[in-house]
Amino acid sequence: MPGTNSIPVSLRQSFDTVRRKSSRRPDAWALFNIEVIKSLVFLVFCLRWTRRAYWKLKGRGLIGALLELYQEARRIVYGWILNMPGVRTKVRAQVDEALAKLQTKLVPANQTRYLTLPKEGWSEEAVRKELDTLANMDHVRWEEGYVSGAVYHGESDLIKLQTEAYGKFTVANPIHPDVFPGVRKMEAEVVAMCLSLFNAPPGAAGVTTAGGTESILMACLSARQKAFVERNIKEPEMILPETAHTAFRKAGEYFKIKIHLVACPAPNYQVDVRRVARLINKNTILLVGSAPNFPHGIIDDIPALSKLALKHRIPLHVDCCLGSFMVALLDKAGYPTVPFDFRVKGVTSISCDTHKYGFAPKGNSTVLYRTQELRAYQYFVDPSWSGGVYASPGLAGSRPGALIAACWASLMAVGENGYVEACKTIVGAAKSFIEFVRTSPACEAELEVMGNPLVSVVALRTKPRSALSIYDIADAMGERGWHLNALQNPPAMHVAFTLPVARAWERLAADLEAVVEGEREKERARQAQAGTLGAESKKKETGDTAALYGVAGSLPNKSVVVDMARGFLDLLYKA
Repeated sequence: MPGTNSIPVSLRQSFDTVRRKSSRRPDAWALFNIEVIKSLVFLVFCLRWTRRAYWKLKGRGLIGALLELYQEARRIVYGWILNMPGVRTKVRAQVDEALAKLQTKLVPANQTRYLTLPKEGWSEEAVRKELDTLANMDHVRWEEGYVSGAVYHGESDLIKLQTEAYGKFTVANPIHPDVFPGVRKMEAEVVAMCLSLFNAPPGAAGVTTAGGTESILMACLSARQKAFVERNIKEPEMILPETAHTAFRKAGEYFKIKIHLVACPAPNYQVDVRRVARLINKNTILLVGSAPNFPHGIIDDIPALSKLALKHRIPLHVDCCLGSFMVALLDKAGYPTVPFDFRVKGVTSISCDTHKYGFAPKGNSTVLYRTQELRAYQYFVDPSWSGGVYASPGLAGSRPGALIAACWASLMAVGENGYVEACKTIVGAAKSFIEFVRTSPACEAELEVMGNPLVSVVALRTKPRSALSIYDIADAMGERGWHLNALQNPPAMHVAFTLPVARAWERLAADLEAVVEGEREKERARQAQAGTLGAESKKKETGDTAALYGVAGSLPNKSVVVDMARGFLDLLYKA
């Protein structure tokens, strides 16, 4: 019987050739696959960056895109310079010196300090005595109206009622509604009252939060989750006016949402809606407007933003944290207003601080949604935790029911008529102040009111031809006891009117006029001493405010300012 060796040589050679070729084919096929994958990856990379470049050019235009690239390059190069060994040491020394001066103000050396628990608990009398000492520490006189914003005071009788309400619910926690049903009821009613105030449609919903920042964070989280679930958006972006509250930028950092800032140019200082439209792309999850914004007290063009939101099916959030109950009641108080709330069809969420012009204790705010579905996107639910099924409406788990009780008591005690009267007082004082600035010879010559503020915040800047610095004016007002808010981009300052400030507005106006006159005299004396009106007539910024914002505004890279701010935050916890 013929064996293997009986196969003809020619046939065996043919088999060997085929075997050799077939043994090489897997390697060739693998190499081919690798090349295809590499080409696909490169193609995806090119498409991705081409798409981003297109969006950038569409949103910013060629000149705008080049300017952004130039500014980013300046920031990076300046950062390298600041990190050079000699420069870094000098800058660090200057930052430390500034923080040391700040520490002497915030943490006086002669204070008694309690750094460990007392071995024996103090008597109630001793605790009360120390509390009185702490309450009466030297501070800016907000009670007399010298502080812009900060303290939204609802009069002493309301504070007594809030304190009583707080005492009745000191241990209450809304996370246990079966244990504290009264708090659950009050929280739901606070939300319902705010929804009614902002003309929410049937089916609208909301939650209470610890403040405006949390309300804004929750609105951004809801928009992000909605976009992910409904549109599979994994690289979310939102478009903000540059004057929108910085909490939106915090939300961008926390929730990994790319931020696009849009200019709010003079003379209206409203967001440029045309630029907003150009920036919208398929990754856009949220548009934002303010009613009013914090820096200048201006209400953005919400109806125009609404049209964009409806056209592109994107949520629109309106930040009413600062305007609060005042902006909601302008029409009932007899003042001009503009459309901004849920009556504008495209508005899907609103944030409103009840602890501002609702006069509730600090730690109270609300975020309101057009539908319950939108609210549900901010919920957190864990059905599989070993501790049991867990669900919370927002960032916090346990929350102070006492603050909710005090908020509810405030809303019930003041009532709509009370808030309308407060609106007349506060907004009326703001309008009287505006009229004074525009008619006082000294103020009219040097200052201008920014835009057309309709609510309680009035921002001022020096006129283009003025030789004065607004920061020098702010510092001089500080020397007279006033605590006003300094602004930047552009340099300005503002007054947020509250009930105490409204009662003191005439004193504020008189001091502002005197300060402007004083600064004009200083400028004339300086120019006379210099003997020329050339380069020496340029503004010279001095004082704490002028020094800080003068430096901050001139630096392409803000890392030094960031270091200062972080150092300041560290000082807050220095015992």
